[in-house]
Amino acid sequence: MSKFVVVVIDSFGVGAMDDVPQVRPEDIGANTCGHILQHFPQLRLPVLEQLGLINALGFTTGAMRPSANAVYGTAALQHEGGDTFMGHQEILGTRPQAPLRMPFSEVIDEVERALIADCWQVERVGSGLQYLWVNQAVAIGDNLEADLGQVFNISANLNAISFEEVRKIGEIVRHCVQVGRVIAFGGLLESSSQLQNAAEEKQGKYIGINAPRSGVYQHGFQVVHMGFGVNASVQVPQKLHESAIKTVLVGKVADIAINPHGVSYQYLVDTQQIMDITLAEVQKPGDVFICTNIQETDLAGHAQDVARYAERLQVVDKNLGKLMDVMQPSDYLVVMADHGNDPTIGHSKHTRENVPLLVWQRGITGANLGRRTTLSDVGATVCDFFNANVPQNGTSFLSQLHTTNTGGNHG
Repeated sequence: MSKFVVVVIDSFGVGAMDDVPQVRPEDIGANTCGHILQHFPQLRLPVLEQLGLINALGFTTGAMRPSANAVYGTAALQHEGGDTFMGHQEILGTRPQAPLRMPFSEVIDEVERALIADCWQVERVGSGLQYLWVNQAVAIGDNLEADLGQVFNISANLNAISFEEVRKIGEIVRHCVQVGRVIAFGGLLESSSQLQNAAEEKQGKYIGINAPRSGVYQHGFQVVHMGFGVNASVQVPQKLHESAIKTVLVGKVADIAINPHGVSYQYLVDTQQIMDITLAEVQKPGDVFICTNIQETDLAGHAQDVARYAERLQVVDKNLGKLMDVMQPSDYLVVMADHGNDPTIGHSKHTRENVPLLVWQRGITGANLGRRTTLSDVGATVCDFFNANVPQNGTSFLSQLHTTNTGGNHG
């Protein structure tokens, strides 16, 4: 009985991709991992160090050093920009397509009509560009932290409206629009005016709520991610199901990936809770693929809070050690990211970065997996490990992994 565990440290990039000067000049020089370690030169992440984080980073900085026995590489983003939703679809084996880009202003009329038809109280706010204000507690507009035009946000004060109602509003918006993602979320705010006070315009065509500035992440944060146009039949969970292997999704990945035959722990944000669930699932009997997302690092990146980011990394590092302690000889662990979110770069959006690819198994010997061209190589490797049919995208690196024990490929 074997486990294959993938822990995605959301936004933990290791350096800007080569195409950044052409496609995202605002990300030139981005290096989430490198800049955090430079900001806190005494920061030690001993488990990530053992796994080869500095090897993947490509240069030594601060107190951490390369690991001689690490199995490591990097992976490029095949999807455009740097998006959590498409990043995780890519990890699970989807071949990314060019995203639809559209400001909320182009769909505001349709969304407003649909909400009114469903008996919500709807107002428009703004003299030129406008966002929707629903039931005096929910703002609907452009996402200002992700790539502009690809995501719409529903931001709510959960002291004034329930998260279940916010999710229902999100489903109405999702039905009306075709952008890649609709995010419905909220937090416990002292006043709904905190949302309106954080409204911003960008590039003369986008308007929405600056989520970090509104304070919505700080207390009682809940979120659901609603995607568009993803074919789950070509992804890892379905391919594994066809081979009688269960998939367990924990955290943000459970909100954005389709997993009808497995177990999904949704609407979770707290890092310790997420890692506790992952640890418990690893210790259950049976063959299983577990994919876990650590969201709080991404939230710290959006807030440009280097200290918070570093503190959350320490929590992750400690819990990775606990996870490795209980894993069996045939189990595999992969630690990676889905994009960057450099809190020092000068803006609060995701950064288009290569991500670390760190692989561990008891007795594994050191290997350089090179520069993978897509995050989907991880999903392809998972399917290879369980002798399942391949997903739509990706190339397995399982044959590059060698151990000194009797563990290894399942089956």
